[in-house]
Amino acid sequence: MDTPAPRDVAVVGGAVLRLTPGWAGERERATVLLRDGRVAAVGPDLPVPAGADVLDATGCLVLPGFVEPHTHLGVHAEGEGWHGADVNEKGAPRGARLRALDGVDPADAGFADALSVGVTTAVVLPGSANVVGGQTAALKTWGATVDEMLVRAPVGVKSALGENPKKNGGPTTRMGVAAALRDGFAAARRHAARRERALAAGEPWDEPVGDERDAEVLARVLAGELVWQQHAHRADDIATAVRLATEFGYRLVLNHATEGHLVAHVLAAHGVPAVVGPLLTSRSKPELRHRTPAVAGVLARAGVAVSLTTDHPVVPVQHLLLSAALAVREGLDPDEALRALTVNPARALGLDDRVGSLAPGLDGDVVVWSGEPLEAASRALHVLVRGRRVYRWADGRGLVADPRPAP
Repeated sequence: MDTPAPRDVAVVGGAVLRLTPGWAGERERATVLLRDGRVAAVGPDLPVPAGADVLDATGCLVLPGFVEPHTHLGVHAEGEGWHGADVNEKGAPRGARLRALDGVDPADAGFADALSVGVTTAVVLPGSANVVGGQTAALKTWGATVDEMLVRAPVGVKSALGENPKKNGGPTTRMGVAAALRDGFAAARRHAARRERALAAGEPWDEPVGDERDAEVLARVLAGELVWQQHAHRADDIATAVRLATEFGYRLVLNHATEGHLVAHVLAAHGVPAVVGPLLTSRSKPELRHRTPAVAGVLARAGVAVSLTTDHPVVPVQHLLLSAALAVREGLDPDEALRALTVNPARALGLDDRVGSLAPGLDGDVVVWSGEPLEAASRALHVLVRGRRVYRWADGRGLVADPRPAP
């Protein structure tokens, strides 16, 4: 499959869903022009530059690539047992200095699965065994090395409340978990204050090591530079997440929100975005006792900005659209479901200057769909990442371009 990225690519003839902020369901016959890996223009009467690579999308829908905001792609490979399990560093209960980026295997088959359903950007998180799991990374789902796939790192810091940190060798109660977070943020405040005093006095400031590196990262959370990506299922844990964020003033994004429908008013009042899912799971532990696929619709109607996730590999990433369709069946507006796969996660995680919409200047991540993405029979026919055609459906099978350069 040919993958070189020409200077210009024109996707023509399709019905374009721009999914920019404020998008109200419009489908317009338009051309999407890509240049140097970015969206150059979108419009109904755009001239196609001479020599451009033309992709005919007549009779199809054209959307931005989907953004999966909570995955363990590359750090928790399917079917490989402990060999592919690099998701939880249990030797570091407060591991803010850990980076998911350093554990990603680009050869994980999940990346190809993601492309097959139009996911072009995935946010990779450490697991939830620790109170603070580590730094998260936004990656393209195509590339030979993690450095080539990188969109932004760190995006934020992963933290867990509830059952998982309690049972994995850290604090043994919810009180203890919350106390560990308060201790960490208090230490970060002191660290930042010492650094500012030293710099103001012209004194040398050495590179932090050990626990100081954790404090340095948490200080960036307190400064608003990084998002706090909080794992919480139960309503009381969700309330604790909001309480801590209010106390310390950081940017909270709630992950899972299994009982979010019980406290939707709290999330709406505090403007907390919710990454909802996985939806296609059983009630496998007490925290999931009130699991319902209706939660996304309830939250959205309450005014919460909702994104959807599979938590891959908990639910395989190729079932992201099934999850969205289930949420629609249970009350989520269909257009809001498309936002929950694109612009909403991009905005919640501060990635909307790169992905989530078809707007000039953003990454040239474009997917040509055979029909409405939320319909079971629809397929991603062509997937472009940074202007390169890296996936296509042909001859009854999906073909992924080899990301390695030819010898």
